[in-house]
Amino acid sequence: MPRKPKALLVMNRGTFADQFDSTRLERLAGLVDLGAEPWTESLERPDLTGRLADVEILLTSWGVPRLDAPTLARMPKLRAVFHCAGTVRSFVTPELWERGILVTNGADANAIPVAEFTFASIVLAGKKAHVLANDARTYREDWSYTTQRGELGNIGRVIGVIGFSRIGRRVVRLVQQLQDVRCLVSDPYADPDAVAAAGGQLVSLPDLLAASDIVTVHAPALPETRHMIGAAELRAMKDHATLINTARGSLVDTKALEAECASGRIQALLDVTDPEPLPADSVLYDLPNVELTPHIAGSLGTETRRMSDAALNDLERYLTGQQLAAQVVSADLSLSA
Repeated sequence: MPRKPKALLVMNRGTFADQFDSTRLERLAGLVDLGAEPWTESLERPDLTGRLADVEILLTSWGVPRLDAPTLARMPKLRAVFHCAGTVRSFVTPELWERGILVTNGADANAIPVAEFTFASIVLAGKKAHVLANDARTYREDWSYTTQRGELGNIGRVIGVIGFSRIGRRVVRLVQQLQDVRCLVSDPYADPDAVAAAGGQLVSLPDLLAASDIVTVHAPALPETRHMIGAAELRAMKDHATLINTARGSLVDTKALEAECASGRIQALLDVTDPEPLPADSVLYDLPNVELTPHIAGSLGTETRRMSDAALNDLERYLTGQQLAAQVVSADLSLSA
């Protein structure tokens, strides 16, 4: 029987409990040598020194510490990190890349629930459901308020998708289920043919904002995308349009959004904000045309196991010499979250 490489799971306690039930631990144990203690929350424990010296594979998720030079020095045999979550930005370092350590992530798997959540939000935004639910608390028996938030319905809508990312392209495909939909996409790096194949039309950001009934943001959080939706962009949106943000709060200028939403001209459905959470005195909490959710679009609970499965699938490929499905290289991080 071939020798199994020694491996260790590194993530916070709650994440480990969610992502690695008995079925997945059993599958993992069939692939690697997990030793007597398969999981740890910290790589700084002195009692792990001997274990870390032999570790060849890490399976990581939320809570993994930064893999810097001192940490990597304790793991001289480390060859691969299979990340059971989305972005790897929080823990990868130049030293990790310099050592040629293979890295994968679960970004594709994590894109699924975000796209599903976004599509559901788009459908509800077409009916102004979130906003009218808030209005109902004020108007109660008087249903005349249903005419005050603009035209209702999901036929013939123009949907604007900012960022043709893993999630953005899924959203473009999902909205094709709506009748007579027109889907506009703004992304300076997108291939027009790929956008068209998904059902979208590549346009400039100003054109997208001016034409869209619903605008959903899916760009990566990079220095150059910070506040890409600011006061001018919000003013360019149509009256009664809805802004959906399930990406990163930093993409939208919060102060500008507060001012525009306070005017009542547009609506916003925000799963992410900047800062996160918003300070208690933010006007966004009290505006009936704003719906806030506590960063729940991404993988939660049972959904997180999809990312574990993706990591285990790539681990199997790695051990059998096959091409990996979700490998991350340093250059990827310049254009992704």
